Amino acid sequence: MSLTTIILVGAAVLLLGAGIGYYLRVIVALGKRRSIEIDIKQMMVAAREEAQKISDEAKKASEEKLATLKEEEKKKEQEFKETEKRLIKKDEFLDARQMEVNKEAEDIKLKVEEIKKIQEKILRVEEEKGIELERVANLSAEEAKAELLRDIEKKYEEDLVIRIQKLESANEEKLDRRAKDILATSIQRLASSTASELMTTVVSIPNNEIKGKIIGKEGRNIRAFERAAGVELIVDDTPGSIIISSFDPVRRQVARLALENLILDGRIQPAKIEELVEKAKEEINKIIKEKGEQAVYECGIFNFDPRIVAIIGRLYFRTSYGQNVLQHSIEMAHIAGMIAEELGADVAIAKAGALVHDIGKALDHEVQGTHVEIGIRILQKFGADERIITAMKSHHEDYPYETIEAIIVQTADAISGGRPGARRDSVENYLKRLQELETLVNSFPAVEKSYALQAGREIRIFVTPEKITDAEAKLMARDIAIKIEQELKYPGEIKVTLIRETRVIEYAR
Repeated sequence: MSLTTIILVGAAVLLLGAGIGYYLRVIVALGKRRSIEIDIKQMMVAAREEAQKISDEAKKASEEKLATLKEEEKKKEQEFKETEKRLIKKDEFLDARQMEVNKEAEDIKLKVEEIKKIQEKILRVEEEKGIELERVANLSAEEAKAELLRDIEKKYEEDLVIRIQKLESANEEKLDRRAKDILATSIQRLASSTASELMTTVVSIPNNEIKGKIIGKEGRNIRAFERAAGVELIVDDTPGSIIISSFDPVRRQVARLALENLILDGRIQPAKIEELVEKAKEEINKIIKEKGEQAVYECGIFNFDPRIVAIIGRLYFRTSYGQNVLQHSIEMAHIAGMIAEELGADVAIAKAGALVHDIGKALDHEVQGTHVEIGIRILQKFGADERIITAMKSHHEDYPYETIEAIIVQTADAISGGRPGARRDSVENYLKRLQELETLVNSFPAVEKSYALQAGREIRIFVTPEKITDAEAKLMARDIAIKIEQELKYPGEIKVTLIRETRVIEYAR
């Protein structure tokens, strides 16, 4: 067999194998295609069955819902029909009632007409009767009435006079007794004791060494303290104490705090004195605020502006006729509230008016005018109720009484100030004289500040050195003394001490 034959046979075999392979591949592919089509048909059948099932369930649910809605609609229709029947019955009842009312109204009109006719008939009869009586008596109705009254008055004149006198007397006694009961009850319910204010404060010191430090070399420290605090320090042979003297209680308290702190600190020299005096002033201002808040809280008044409350607190350091003004005002507020309760007046207005009636005294040494006028301006400026201002402004009868609360405040002031032991007139006159002395001196130009010392027997004046020379200071001291002699009344003599001091401060850094 030749090579060509072998190659041909091999090629034929390859072609035959390739044809058989292709045929087999086609047969396998057709088999897979039939399997996929079968799966797809099965899935479509299952989907159709599922869709049919869902459709059936939805149809069933919709039918049930429709049945439920029809049932509810049927019930509501029934309820509507029942309501409609009730309304129809109610309308019929109202129509019937309206007919009855109309009928009764017609009957009333007929009766009113009958009554009018009867009244007119009676009036005509009375007129005819009066005319006949006037004709018979030969007197008119007014003349007959006057004649009758004269006869009765003449016959019972004495009895009427006695009766009127008894009524007047009984009413006066009753009203007087009622007024006394109200006042006595108010006083008895608030019978607090009052201690007169002193013009000096005693500060204890541990030993005489501290006393020497307070005096300082050639009295330098004590002079610096008196100048800064505006008081007089009395250092005598009494062991263990120094006396602070001033008519102004605020100054005394500032001086007391500053002196006690100096003693605790131990470093007593002019710069430290000025520093501690300023700190003491801040502490006193804090006390003033607290006292004002305590006063309004105790009196049950909560609608005041905080600035009014602070000014009320200043009254804690103010006295009037030896009586503490803040305590006097609180006492008045309680009394006014009690009286207002008894009389049926506005308790809140009466108490508030009583509490602030002397608020002007907190600033009367700084502002011109009477303490009543100053108080009115303060309350108006800080928005106080106009009724409170009306109640407080008449307590010294400077203004007419406009409300019952104004009368109550004036009465409470008289009760609080007039009871035994409440006031001392001599102390008030003394304080007034010292204030007038300081005011007169402060009116001079170049005066920086001034303090009345030694119960008014000395006025110590500090001037601004840049505004006045030493020669002019001597002339000013003489002018002040002459003006005091001309304008003020005082016992004995007053020593005028004018101090012109130049102070230079530098810092080494």
